[in-house]
Amino acid sequence: MQRLALDAFADLGAFAIDGIGRLGRAALFFLRVLGASAAVLRRFRLVTVEMLSSGVRSVLIIVVSGIFVGMVLAVQGYEVLQRFGASESLGVLVALSLMRELGPVVTALLFAGRAGSAIAAEIGLMRATDQISAMEMMAVDPVARVVGPRFYGAVFSMPLLSAMFSVMGIVGAWLIGVRLIGIDDGAFWSQMQAAVDVRHDILNGLFKSLVFGVAAGFIAVFEGFHAVPTARGVSSATTRTVVVSSLTVLFLDFIMTAWMFRG
Repeated sequence: MQRLALDAFADLGAFAIDGIGRLGRAALFFLRVLGASAAVLRRFRLVTVEMLSSGVRSVLIIVVSGIFVGMVLAVQGYEVLQRFGASESLGVLVALSLMRELGPVVTALLFAGRAGSAIAAEIGLMRATDQISAMEMMAVDPVARVVGPRFYGAVFSMPLLSAMFSVMGIVGAWLIGVRLIGIDDGAFWSQMQAAVDVRHDILNGLFKSLVFGVAAGFIAVFEGFHAVPTARGVSSATTRTVVVSSLTVLFLDFIMTAWMFRG
């Protein structure tokens, strides 16, 4: 029994040491990515290509998900608001829920599952096939040529996708609330316009999505760049990208929500 306890304690210590070491490598790699930013942004065409790959190709899942999330919010919100005679405030409920929370968070989770995993797998495959090593041998910085464009493509794409998700969610709620249930169209839009504040709601939501883009994009490129150069290693890096990105997004969402709306 004592031997088992010692083994468990040793495993816990090894896990903690490995986690701290991984955080240190991630911090150094993040500084390396920031250091290559000037070279990356000078060749902005590479960033636009990655925005096409990770952002534009995620539009379909963002649009469809946004519409259905808005529809669900409308059905559930109307059920609750009707009890208090405030069904006309459905537009306010949906807009604030999407712009403050659901838009940035759900977009980041969808992005991590669709684009983040693809970025990690692509860079990991380049590591496994020695393409990154070949770049280093030819004095080409793989961070500036491979990592940076994908990172900034994710950062720039996330706020645009989040805004699109929120807009489509509001459209979905309008279809259910106004066209199906029968809420007054003017009340739906006028109360929404009066209640939604540009700085506290819209800009805070976009700031959240920008932070989530930095987090999800960096985790994807970090896991891919440091993947073990085997099929199993690339698979593990892809899985870690989705899991770690999702948990990081939820953690950051709690921190930023507590900070932004504390008053």
